[in-house]
Amino acid sequence: ADLIFPHHEHELAQSVCAHGGPFVRYWMHNGYLVVKGDKMSKSLGNVLTVRELLAEAPGEAVRLALLQAHYRAPLEFGVDTLSEAKSNLDRLYRALRDAGAHEPGEPAPAVLEALLDDLNTPAAIAAMHETATALNRSEDAGERAALAGALLGGGELLGLLREDPTAWLHGEGDDAEEIEALVAERVAARRSRDFARADAIRDALAARGIALEDGPEGTDWRRTA
Repeated sequence: ADLIFPHHEHELAQSVCAHGGPFVRYWMHNGYLVVKGDKMSKSLGNVLTVRELLAEAPGEAVRLALLQAHYRAPLEFGVDTLSEAKSNLDRLYRALRDAGAHEPGEPAPAVLEALLDDLNTPAAIAAMHETATALNRSEDAGERAALAGALLGGGELLGLLREDPTAWLHGEGDDAEEIEALVAERVAARRSRDFARADAIRDALAARGIALEDGPEGTDWRRTA
């Protein structure tokens, strides 16, 4: 009953008035958002606004959380939905950070095939994770450049991976300078074989939601909370 005439006609007219012309070429009905087993609705008072979600997580995490379910399927939106989406994005951004700077290229064929199959965003995202896995494993410079470009190209199609990888992983906060100083102190402690101090710094940062990543080119860090 909600979608009988003139619902769609009003939606179209409103969008034209708001944007000064046709807003989109295709309209598709999405599945319900479900919170604790109940459909999200004003009558139940369980509506989450975009502003509320953005107070909890970056915009790309909100977008990925919504894209992880097919648009026609219901999506269970719980406490862990945004944190899981953020963790998945972290994995993709880590692969890009470790690959160095690259320009977007042609998305992986599996990503395009998934999107052409009734906009199957879950399959497209799974294909992007496969690309990230291949990127992490590759030791060939040319192949790594191609894979990084493909990953960025897939992100462009989905509105993801638009941030600088290092900036994304460092997150927001005014304590970056302090964290960098502690990381440098830990590096110095390890060099002098003061492993007790190095471990203490690592544990203190972990308690603040900071994960350290030791690699051949040094130590980097990222926020986990």
